[in-house]
Amino acid sequence: MDRRTLLKTALVLPLLPFAARVDAFVTGEGRWLKPGAAGWPTDADWDALNRQVGGRLSIPKNPLLDPATRAEALANIDNQFYVGDQPGLTQTGAYYRAWTSTPSARVLAAESAQDIATAVTWARKHRVRLVIRGGGHSYLGASNAADSLLIWTRRMNTVDMVDGFVPQGARAGTAGVPAAHVGAGAMWIDAYHAVTTTGGRYIQGGGCTTVGCAGFANGGGFGSFSKGFGTGASNLLEAEVVTADGRIRVVNAFQDPELFWALKGGGGGSFGVITRLTFRTHELPDMIGGVSGTLQADSDDAYAALVAQLLRHFRDRLCNPHWGESMEFHGDRRVDLKMLFQGLDDDAAKAAWQPLLDWVAARPAYRWSEPFWAKALPARRFWDIRFYRDHGLHFAVPDDRPGAPAYHMMWAGDKEQVGTYLYAYTSAWLPSHLLQDGNLATLATAIVEASREQGFALHFNKGLFGASRETLDRARDTAMNPEVLDAFALAIIATGGPSVFEGLPGAHRDDAKAQRGEDATRRAYARLTRVAPGAGAYFSESDYFQKDYRKAYWGTNASRLAAAKRRYDPDGVFVVRNGVA
Repeated sequence: MDRRTLLKTALVLPLLPFAARVDAFVTGEGRWLKPGAAGWPTDADWDALNRQVGGRLSIPKNPLLDPATRAEALANIDNQFYVGDQPGLTQTGAYYRAWTSTPSARVLAAESAQDIATAVTWARKHRVRLVIRGGGHSYLGASNAADSLLIWTRRMNTVDMVDGFVPQGARAGTAGVPAAHVGAGAMWIDAYHAVTTTGGRYIQGGGCTTVGCAGFANGGGFGSFSKGFGTGASNLLEAEVVTADGRIRVVNAFQDPELFWALKGGGGGSFGVITRLTFRTHELPDMIGGVSGTLQADSDDAYAALVAQLLRHFRDRLCNPHWGESMEFHGDRRVDLKMLFQGLDDDAAKAAWQPLLDWVAARPAYRWSEPFWAKALPARRFWDIRFYRDHGLHFAVPDDRPGAPAYHMMWAGDKEQVGTYLYAYTSAWLPSHLLQDGNLATLATAIVEASREQGFALHFNKGLFGASRETLDRARDTAMNPEVLDAFALAIIATGGPSVFEGLPGAHRDDAKAQRGEDATRRAYARLTRVAPGAGAYFSESDYFQKDYRKAYWGTNASRLAAAKRRYDPDGVFVVRNGVA
């Protein structure tokens, strides 16, 4: 299943000896100091840093454990915007046998690149681990670490459009393109509001509106319409970044091009602290819409035939720039359709599905347990909470806290992500040859058998097979694994459980259930990837314990990324789980 429907509210994972061992690996086996160790900064050292950054340094706390903030926290703990506003919390709460959301030793609420440059220089001198957070959604735990200095960019959230952007250092005569300057702390709803709702242009961002723009692009960045507009990384035109030496650099295809390339999918936080991004914007399609429905088969044979027909239908009618999002496959012979489309009206969208509807209607082995539904709406209103309110639609949920920006909205299904406790999370790109007639039945069998172990989803927008040549060419010039160019979908197999943040009433960690979930996920992954041995994985949505992660995330680009790391961060100031080292 996809992350929006599968991952449940989370529980804090107590710090196990295993987790401590993993944390030592992540932080460089003693590279960084711990409180109490010789050389750990004194209060005077921290105070000196605080003065240098204008008093924007503080000690973060879990608001659920602070009597002064507990009532407010309990009232808002399912609000992604509230959680993102708390430097002592993270959007993802924990990962079984890996990490738990833990406040840092100090947090810098940065307001400028100079604030960040000062902090990076100070941390390098004092051997304090750095953690970078914009949105706080990292499944790999990169958004938090105890005994660290958290660089929190949330206040750096401006979004400004420009009609004819030309990168710094570009050759004379370089034509300008429509673009948007986006602060590192902006969430995608900030960008969608400024660029689409207000500006009438399209910007390629994430499906979840509270995801941070910087981490999204640094990890590669798939949106709902990546087959149409490319990845977030491939639309990045320029970035301002603070590197390990404390320099503020403006990088693009003309200035520090290798660093710029590395930032386009090289893994969040591995090469520096991004402070501003400039993204290409696109002409906005007239309409954006959705398709949903649930099909139920009455026998195992019928289920296998249904899966094969859905894959065939996707290949013939939907594997193109208009379509994205997912189909979910379940062990009870059920398939959930959760697709989005752009550039089509109601009639065109329904026509694309009519062959499948006719096929189902002609066979009594199938029924719609949730009726088929397809609807388009004006693209400019897709991220406009007022539109949904005015039309009595309940897909979107506002940030209803007093004083919150009126445009802040999250998708109703995404509320389940708050504080997620992951039992297991895996992903695999599936190559296009699996859709050929001679391979399709084998793929369908693998999907059916894997879904019996653990329900999962194929995310068709997270593979670029079916995209235009221009889209593919731009994606080819990023650090992502080139497998993505030929992948028709990303399979995501994941599970999470009924858990809570530390301090939430009823918090209980069920290790036995978590282990069963992890085991089921690994069995499903093993079965599915028999048809795609050695399949690559998507950095931002992948296994904490990913085997051969360099090859999985970056493929043939791994050695080039390692060279960029040696050049721009030779001492390993920036270290993240499964990152470039």
